[in-house]
Amino acid sequence: MPLTLFGSRGSGSAAVEMALRAASVEYQLVRASSWEADSALERLLEVNPLGQIPTLRLEDGTVLTESAAILIHLGLEHPASGLLPTVSIARAMDIRGLVYIAANCYSAVSVSDFPEQWTTATTKPAQTKVRDAARAQLHQKWNVFSDVFGTRLRPSEPGALAFLAVVVSQWSGTRQHLKNERPSFYETLLQLEAHPRLAATLREHRDA
Repeated sequence: MPLTLFGSRGSGSAAVEMALRAASVEYQLVRASSWEADSALERLLEVNPLGQIPTLRLEDGTVLTESAAILIHLGLEHPASGLLPTVSIARAMDIRGLVYIAANCYSAVSVSDFPEQWTTATTKPAQTKVRDAARAQLHQKWNVFSDVFGTRLRPSEPGALAFLAVVVSQWSGTRQHLKNERPSFYETLLQLEAHPRLAATLREHRDA
């Protein structure tokens, strides 16, 4: 059986789709998300009670969640794919970058998108303050990512770190912030988007 990827257009599953394609791995995409009533949400909840996407079920039934963990697994399982560097120190830095995005950026996006879930306040102004604070934190985290990991994103050789950075930086006003505050890094992201390893998947997600 092929791998099964639970995901949805316009979501973080795009980065995993890029990685599966780069590794030439056959997979079945199951559209599922908490915000699509007509999707396969019940099937997703059976394998991931949190209902998160992407969720990847391997051939033997093992379930992987968390974007960074999935990308690291695929990179280690398919070393010839270029998802992770072959040199150990460089690979360690890319893994650090993947975990950085998951721990600092992805988490802040969740608060920014659903502030009502992160406060006991019930008024719209109070929830807006939570959202604005989350976005400020998110944008600062991207500044740090740009400064620490930006040079690791090579437009000619994009791997897992580039895939996740490009996808997650599309959300919560991050691109406009980077255009103003880190223009060189912003241009790198645009160059990466045009690479064949990313372009087709991004186009599919945008056209959905």
